[in-house]
Amino acid sequence: MDEISELIQQRVRKLEALRNEGINPFPNHYKVKETSKDILDAYGSLSDEDLHALNKIFSIGGRIIAVRDFGKASFVQIQDRKGRIQAYVRKDLVGESAFQLFKKLDMGDFIRVEGKIFRTKTHELTIQVQALQLLAKSLRPLPEKWHGLTDVETRYRQRYLDLIANPRVKEIFLTRIQAIQTIREFFISRDFLEVETPMMHPIPGGATAKPFKTHHNALDMELFMRVAPELYLKRLVIGGLERVFEINRNFRNEGISTQHNPEFTMLEFYQSYATYEDLMAMTEELFCSMVQKFHGGLKLTYGGKKIDFTPPWKRIPLKDSLIEIGKLDPTILKDPKKAEKAARDLGLELKKGIPHGRILGDLFEEKVEPDLLQPTFITHYPTEISPLSRRNEADPEVADRFELFISGREIANGFSELNDPPDQKERFLQQIKEKFEETDLYLRLDEDFLRALEFGMPPTAGEGVGIDRWVMILADAPSIRDVILFPLLRMEK
Repeated sequence: MDEISELIQQRVRKLEALRNEGINPFPNHYKVKETSKDILDAYGSLSDEDLHALNKIFSIGGRIIAVRDFGKASFVQIQDRKGRIQAYVRKDLVGESAFQLFKKLDMGDFIRVEGKIFRTKTHELTIQVQALQLLAKSLRPLPEKWHGLTDVETRYRQRYLDLIANPRVKEIFLTRIQAIQTIREFFISRDFLEVETPMMHPIPGGATAKPFKTHHNALDMELFMRVAPELYLKRLVIGGLERVFEINRNFRNEGISTQHNPEFTMLEFYQSYATYEDLMAMTEELFCSMVQKFHGGLKLTYGGKKIDFTPPWKRIPLKDSLIEIGKLDPTILKDPKKAEKAARDLGLELKKGIPHGRILGDLFEEKVEPDLLQPTFITHYPTEISPLSRRNEADPEVADRFELFISGREIANGFSELNDPPDQKERFLQQIKEKFEETDLYLRLDEDFLRALEFGMPPTAGEGVGIDRWVMILADAPSIRDVILFPLLRMEK
C-alpha cells in the first residue's frame, strides 16, 4: 500500500471512530453568518482596546488549511469563499470534548468556529474559539507542498485542488466571472436582447472550422456541435430582433494550444442600422471600460509587456499592414505569383489554385499578426476570406471587416453583414467548392438561411469576441487553460 492509500485508510478509520462516538461527520444544518473578509474588513483596523471592548460573537465555517499545535492550544488557518482567517483554539476555552474533537481533525476538514476576536502579538486578527464543530470530514489528504501546487497536469485535471491551493487561480476565475457580468451589463444597457441559439446544428456554419459530429437517435440524423452561432443570430435579426447578443459555447474539432481549446466561450452580437466602423467604436469603449474597471487605468501588463488601451486604437487595412508592419514587397498586393513566391519563401504550404486574397491572409498571419502587441484594428480583409461580410463599395475585392489584435493574437472579428441573397449564395458555393478540394466534406449549402435572407435583413453589423483570450489578457494568464475551469485533457491512464 502506498503512502497516500495509507493516509486515506487512516482518515477512514477516524471517520468510523467519530460515528461510533455519536458524532455526525457530515451535518447539514449550519448557516454561515460571516465570512473571513467580512470580519477582516470591518474590524481589521480597530485598536486592541476597541477589539477587547467589542461584545460580539463571530461564527464562520471553512476548510482547515494550516495548524500550529502548542499542546493545550493551537492556531488554525481557516479558508472560506472570501479568503482566510486565523482561529485560536485553547482547551480551557472550548472545553474538553470539543478540544479532543479538534485534536482528531485533519488538514482539509471543514469546521465551524465561534468566538470573539482579538489581535495576536504578531498583530494578526484572530478568532478566539469558544465553540467548535466538525462540518465535513476530508478523506483524502491535500498534496504535500499543496500551498504552492505547481504541477500543471494536476492543476488542470484536479482544478478543485488548484482552487484550494492557489489564491491566484481563484482571482483569475473571479476576474472571468466579473468580466462576463460586465459584458452582459454593457449590452443590456444599450438595448440589446440576450438570446440563446441551438448548440446542435444540422449544417455547420458561421465560421470556417472543423466541427464535432454527433447523432440524434430519435430523428436518425447527423448533427454538428456549434462552431459559431452567427447564422441563427442573423435569423433573429431578420425576424425583427434588431439588437441581439449571446454569450455562448462553441466547439471546434481542431488543435489544442496555449490559445486554443476545443470548447471555448464567445460573445457574439448583432446590431441593425450599424456598420463595422460603429462596432469598432463600441469594442473600443467596451474594452477600455473593462481595463479601467479591473486595472484602475487604461494600461496593464501582459506577459511582462506593457499594453496601452488609451483610445483611439490604431486602424490599418490588411494590405497596408503587410507593407508597413510585415515589410513585404508592395508588388505582392497586385501580383498573385509574387505573393505566392513570398509565401513559399517563408515556408508556407499553399494548396494548388489558392486565391490571391487567401495568400495575402496567410502572409498576414505569418508576418504581421505576431507583432501586433498594442490594440490594433486590422481592416478591409480580402473578400475571398470573408464569406459572410459585405463587400466594400469602393473596392469590392475587400470586405467591410475588421479583426482586433492584442498581444499578437486575434481577440475579435466583426464586419458589416452581407445581406444580398444572390451574393451570399455565390460565396457559400465558392466556400463549399474550396472545402471539397481540401477534402473537408461536411460543408453543405444552408438553404434555410438563404431563404430567411431573401425575406430581407436590414443593414446590420455583427461581431464575435473570444472571451477566453480576452480574460487571459485581463488576468495576465499565459495559457487559455488557465482561464477555463475544466480544460479538455486526455483521459488518465
